[in-house]
Amino acid sequence: MTAIQAITERMQRIGMPPLAIDSFLTQYDKLAKGFTGFLDRTMIQPVESLPGAESLEQHTGAGQAALRKTLIIKLNGGLGTSMGLDRTKSLLVVKNGLTFLDVVIGQVQHLRRSAGSRTPLILMNSFNTDEETRAALNSHEEEPLTFVQHQVPKIRQDNLQPVDWPADRAREWCPPGHGDIYPALVTSGLLARLLTDGYEYAFVSNIDNLGATVSLPILGYFAAENIPFLMEVTPRTEADRKGGHLAHLKGGGLILRESAQCPDTEKDEFQDIRKYKYFNTNNLWINLKALKGQLDRHGHFMELPLIINRKPVDPADPKSTPVFQLETAMGAAISIFKDARAVCVPRARFAPVKTTNDLLALWSDAYTLSDDMHVNLHPARKGRPVVVHLDPAFFGAYDNLRARVPDGVPSLLNCDGLTVKGDFKFGRNVAVKGSVVLENAGPRQKLIEDGTILK
Repeated sequence: MTAIQAITERMQRIGMPPLAIDSFLTQYDKLAKGFTGFLDRTMIQPVESLPGAESLEQHTGAGQAALRKTLIIKLNGGLGTSMGLDRTKSLLVVKNGLTFLDVVIGQVQHLRRSAGSRTPLILMNSFNTDEETRAALNSHEEEPLTFVQHQVPKIRQDNLQPVDWPADRAREWCPPGHGDIYPALVTSGLLARLLTDGYEYAFVSNIDNLGATVSLPILGYFAAENIPFLMEVTPRTEADRKGGHLAHLKGGGLILRESAQCPDTEKDEFQDIRKYKYFNTNNLWINLKALKGQLDRHGHFMELPLIINRKPVDPADPKSTPVFQLETAMGAAISIFKDARAVCVPRARFAPVKTTNDLLALWSDAYTLSDDMHVNLHPARKGRPVVVHLDPAFFGAYDNLRARVPDGVPSLLNCDGLTVKGDFKFGRNVAVKGSVVLENAGPRQKLIEDGTILK
């Protein structure tokens, strides 16, 4: 059986629709022909300047008028693997006993009440998160709409066949990246349904980015200018050196380049935050009519640049069979839509929780949860984020972090930076002031006593 036949048979067996199979085979064909997916310096050039969100206030009224045609989609396909978890990340407690999912639902409910809108919330789940998420939604009076992205086989690196892993068959599969949102909207029937119901604009973002809320000035600008696709970017910092950045195609238009699309010989240049200034927040505005037109013209395909991720089939076992995971990024559609644009937004609109460093900061009193369910830096911090670096050997996993702050998170309200090297356990009512470095080179855990002030 050829690889194409094996892939087709496997995907048919689990009920993947023809569009999902054809989309994956298109990407597989690129891999088989030796396509690297690289975007090198001969193909792109830096973006020098962009309009700033602060210049869009005059569009607030247009944004208010467009709300009745606007919906919110949150990407909810991720597990907390970066924190050593294999459960739905959006169900982690993030602030005041509330999960990411609770906070996002609260944000949308507040928007509806304050703006008098009908703005629906829609979750794009993965096969990993769908069941657990729907169970969690049973506790909410109003359940968001959900749809499930497709799943695709992992491909062996040595022979380009779909991998067999009898020890855990679930490891043979992966989501095809969030670029799958476009075919998934089609195969679920959701795109047609939303257009029939009169919706035109979609605001899409990651569910773990609690700063990604509907901005009326940005929405108004998007609607008034009849923009088909708008990406929110923010100035890159040292923390963003490895993240996807915006560039110009030398032939014209904008393009998103991820680290996996950069040749090894250009990694230092890729990470130059002065040359490539703008970081993709993954907050996107999509005109649904323009999306349908684009899909209709190309047989429902959205041929996004291929991203080839090289991983072991079992992430917990680095020595397990090496595989390719073939993915696409939804932001890469910026290169497909004619007249697509980008806007530079403040850092507050990009506040994801990727690691336990982020989580500890968010749990602390350095951040507050407002009545409108916005997570903000405490006013006393005057816009200064907390810089936290925890020893990954002892704090990198979620359960390890919880075990080391059993009686409450230390106060970080007056903390400039906290670096922890080695194993520590924090007592109750500990406060960190200024920049603090804790070091424990010994084999035994050290206890920070109750009421300690570290400075």
